[in-house]
Amino acid sequence: MSVLSEANVAARSGTFKLGDLEVYRLGFGAMRITGPGIWGPPANPETSVQVLRKAIDLGINLIDTADSYGPYVSEDLIAQALHPYPRGLVIATKGGLTRQGPDRWLPVARPEYLRQCVEMSLRRLKVDRIDLYQLHRIDEKVSLEDQIGELVALQNEGKIRHLGLSEVSVDQIKEVQKLATIVSVQNLYNISNRQSEAVLDYCEQSGLGFIPWFPIASGALSKPGGVLHSVADAHKATPAQIALAWLLKRSPVILPIPGTGSVEHLIENTEAAQVELTDREFQEAGEWAKNASK
Repeated sequence: MSVLSEANVAARSGTFKLGDLEVYRLGFGAMRITGPGIWGPPANPETSVQVLRKAIDLGINLIDTADSYGPYVSEDLIAQALHPYPRGLVIATKGGLTRQGPDRWLPVARPEYLRQCVEMSLRRLKVDRIDLYQLHRIDEKVSLEDQIGELVALQNEGKIRHLGLSEVSVDQIKEVQKLATIVSVQNLYNISNRQSEAVLDYCEQSGLGFIPWFPIASGALSKPGGVLHSVADAHKATPAQIALAWLLKRSPVILPIPGTGSVEHLIENTEAAQVELTDREFQEAGEWAKNASK
């Protein structure tokens, strides 16, 4: 891989427009700057602050978080580390999942609760308007009209710029699109787990950003040998970088947001933007990773 100045690294991933907001496609997911189980503060908050600031140094201008990360810890750390925010930085957050303890997530999307979520995220992030607000999960106990309707109301009030969804099917996206304009979808997807392939295809057809969470497939990467590792060797890269490069090549609407609490891993992940896979490498690495996960 060629050596670039830090500010240009993320730029090599290309750009995508979330509505009227242009971002570099390789962003940062701020879930793992919290404590174990995404619960409570990190062991060393200053390290998390350093990670966030290094992300900006690397040229990243899309940071994804949620009020449930901590809860609240991730949003607080983002404001502590980066406010006042550099020009062009897009902060996406989410609401609609509640926390009862480590690794416990329960959907609640009653209109009054979503309004509270938005108001508190505005306060924690120290902004007047949230760039991209994503419904973290559709709440099956609440009518879709009520959930989306409240978010549209908040958008009309100027508190939300753009709306997105998380962990949804194509049918659910289409139902929401009858009620609101969305610019992105965030679903589980990576080189070995492509359960959201149909959703990705729909996003590409519709011009929606597709934000894969868990973009680095740790299961497949941990298996020694195989095509993924030989491709990594050929590019003087790591298997994790190949997994991210594979996502970037898979579709121009994919916006990977690898997360980490380590400055070293952040740099490694971002340098994946410099890896350009051939069509053959893309096909063979994808087939191997998918089979390796079975």
